[in-house]
Amino acid sequence: MQQVQVQFPARLVKSLSLSSLPATSNLQQIASSQPKGVAKVVLKKGKTQLFKNGSPMVYSGAVDRIIGRPPPRTGDVVLVTDGTEKPIAWGLYNSVSMFCVRLMQLDEEVPWDPSCALNMERLLEMRIDAAIELRRRLGLPSANTNAYRLVNSEGDRLSGLIVDVFGESAVIASSAAWVEKHKPEIEAYICKVCDIKHVKWRPSVEILKEEGLDLSDLKETDPSTYPERTKVLENGISYAISMEGQKTGFYADQRENRQFISTISSGQKVLDICCYSGGFSLNAIRGGAVNVTGVDTSLPAVELAGENIVLNNVDPERITFLREDATEYMRHALARNESWDIVILDPPKLAPRRKGAASMAQKKITVVRQAGAACDHPVDPSYPEGTYLSNILLRVL
Repeated sequence: MQQVQVQFPARLVKSLSLSSLPATSNLQQIASSQPKGVAKVVLKKGKTQLFKNGSPMVYSGAVDRIIGRPPPRTGDVVLVTDGTEKPIAWGLYNSVSMFCVRLMQLDEEVPWDPSCALNMERLLEMRIDAAIELRRRLGLPSANTNAYRLVNSEGDRLSGLIVDVFGESAVIASSAAWVEKHKPEIEAYICKVCDIKHVKWRPSVEILKEEGLDLSDLKETDPSTYPERTKVLENGISYAISMEGQKTGFYADQRENRQFISTISSGQKVLDICCYSGGFSLNAIRGGAVNVTGVDTSLPAVELAGENIVLNNVDPERITFLREDATEYMRHALARNESWDIVILDPPKLAPRRKGAASMAQKKITVVRQAGAACDHPVDPSYPEGTYLSNILLRVL
């Protein structure tokens, strides 16, 4: 039986007495034994504790200086140190991104498994094993659910990597340069330990641009290696999934929220805005809703939702999916004085993510104002980046 190395949260590790652990080399000693040496990213005064406490990414603004000849390149392993150059952690460097280092292991954690120190391949295996074990303890997969998120980026301490499992298929979403660099190892290990037969690689192109990657180097997964569609179960409800659909093809991280909707829908009239493939709508029907309307601008999404009605033998008189702009639909609904008992809002953002460059400031204000204008309602430019349709609609309603 394969052993799984349990990873404790950074704050818990700090509270443990390391004297009870086997004596071992610290990061500085391990780094000194490396034939090529390891570059150091030295933090500014007052920034160290933030990362000791578990913050997973070192922003460029927290860095005082970089020590290394030659300087580290994107994807290289580096030590992150305090102002005295004492290592507090190691991680993966990026010379372009606002995330200068994505931390992988704290110095305090090295005694638990020194084989992972400065060794990305070994650490990948250990973190994925821990993620698998955690899901098994949560009952995933099960007879009623074979669609779930196996690796959840920072949640599983693999910042920039998401893995969603759909039966015998897996979709791997990449949003960090290091993930692209280790693509072969990630794919091979996921297939090996999860009995996965098909893998779809989904790079987040816009984010990877900010990571400094040449997009011409990103190789698309050969379509012949994975099915275009697959069918899964989640909490006993069947779904058709398009491997080319939004994000990873299915919002596996919304499983508990979808199930919650089923517990409050009995006898209710439900509206599901930006419904995608109908996950919330189908759970509302399962929970006894008298009528459900789903709205989405995407024709492929509405077609998937229609397939899911058939898959679950739902009475089409109780559920309808419409291809329509959400804002226009709500305007017309207001004009008709239409109302619902439950309204589900799960929209995409209307404004882009905040950029690090100051030159983006005025552009951001313009975009946010345009987002507000989508509902003829002003939005304060100081609103947090990523103004969502739900903010606007709730103001209108």
